Amino acid sequence: MLEEIARLKKEKNIKIFAHNYQNHEVQQVADYIGDSFYLSKLSKEVDCETIIFCGVKFMAETTKILSPDKKVILPVEEALCPMAHMISPEDIIEFKKTHPDFKIVAYINTTTDIKACVDVCVTSSTAVKIIDSLEEKNILFVPDMNLGNYISKKIKDKNIISWNGYCNVHDRVTKEEVINMKNKYPDAPILVHPECRKEVVDLADFVGSTSEIIEYAKSIDKKRIIIGTETGVLHVLRDLNPDKKFDLLSPNLICINMKKTTLEDVYNAVTGKGGLNIEIEENLRVKALNSIKEMIRLAK
Repeated sequence: MLEEIARLKKEKNIKIFAHNYQNHEVQQVADYIGDSFYLSKLSKEVDCETIIFCGVKFMAETTKILSPDKKVILPVEEALCPMAHMISPEDIIEFKKTHPDFKIVAYINTTTDIKACVDVCVTSSTAVKIIDSLEEKNILFVPDMNLGNYISKKIKDKNIISWNGYCNVHDRVTKEEVINMKNKYPDAPILVHPECRKEVVDLADFVGSTSEIIEYAKSIDKKRIIIGTETGVLHVLRDLNPDKKFDLLSPNLICINMKKTTLEDVYNAVTGKGGLNIEIEENLRVKALNSIKEMIRLAK
């Protein structure tokens, strides 16, 4: 399979993108590894005809929104992000009717339908900067309440309402697990994702997106570091920092949907025997693109 994947990538002008949370065997055959928005932006710059996006569906959709000229394949159709489906376009339409003075901000971890009916998208690394720059004081942040609460703590002068959604992986980390790790490894810094609960974030030594956690772990002079995000990132961290020891903050930090993609699924996608070809109706794509363009503009 490895030989065939390598051969067919060249023959068919295919690039394989893998999210940081993917299985190690999938990361090993990827041309690029990173968080969802880094990979989506990269798709516009990479010279290829087809992108095999090893992640969950909203990530492949974002790639297609930004790169409509490329064929985008999701190896496993059932690889979905539960949080992305915790809000519907109808929910936003109803909210707008009774709250016309609110700016609607969506996490990038949303479906194309949601991106098409909000004002601006954000990533976990750009959320605070973008929302702080908005003229509007009233903000509805969807769909992650934990990230929304983190943002509202950082920005004091805005009225930020968070939707009642959550990441079913990061939300499972408990305050007790953080305390136990601090007692076990008192000299090891704890790095967590802002999708974790407030009581977990408050106890952490560093809070940041997946890419920010990776960069921070590289920069600090510590031999043992506790990681509070999905376990797949440990593969990246260990490859980049062979002299450091990384421990997972909680055994619950495993995304079943991210782990659905196997090497065989990638092989089937490359050979044309499997995978979902991402297709988005053009009017919907353009509407969704507007909120992403606004994010890129404000992030600068």
